Amino acid sequence: MKVMLIKDVYKLGRAGDVKRVADGYGRNFLLPQGLAVLATPGALKQVERIRGQAEIRRTEQNEELKGLAGEIEGVVLTFTAKAGETGKLYGSITTQNVADALQEKVRYEIKRHQIDMQPIRNLGEFTANVRLTMDLVPEIKVIVHREGEAVEDATQAGKPAVEKATLAEAVVEEAPVVEEPQFDKSEETAADEASEVVED
Repeated sequence: MKVMLIKDVYKLGRAGDVKRVADGYGRNFLLPQGLAVLATPGALKQVERIRGQAEIRRTEQNEELKGLAGEIEGVVLTFTAKAGETGKLYGSITTQNVADALQEKVRYEIKRHQIDMQPIRNLGEFTANVRLTMDLVPEIKVIVHREGEAVEDATQAGKPAVEKATLAEAVVEEAPVVEEPQFDKSEETAADEASEVVED
């Protein structure tokens, strides 16, 4: 089926583009959603008008959402999940889960269809893209760890993993300060004992 897009469609094309798509995709999604029309000779005459209007609308949206894209870029979302020995989850982390968590973090309505990722079914670190507009697609990191593991402290309160690393480094730096006096004492004791042996 040949259609002309009347709105931007992520990973397909921009408004005014003529595309050949699967019949089912065209009939069941693009046409009913008002994203495209059949590429008839009459429709094709309006290509320039549609492109011009879409360009204006796209520029406005990009300007409006530029700040939000900056906020979202690099956000780290952490999920705890039950998983088997191999790291396979009992269930999955869906686009809806990610959209809800992101919305909570940035205080802006994010819909699940804006999250570009496959459902996550294993423990680990993953990336997902958030489609704000055709041009603004910030990337976020999704970390899934086993329930009850130490990583839980990492972003339980929504703090990025980087902060956790900094905290861990701070603890490591402080530890020797506490331990040093103990080592000094043991060395002094050893030295005293050695001198006593020599005197005898």
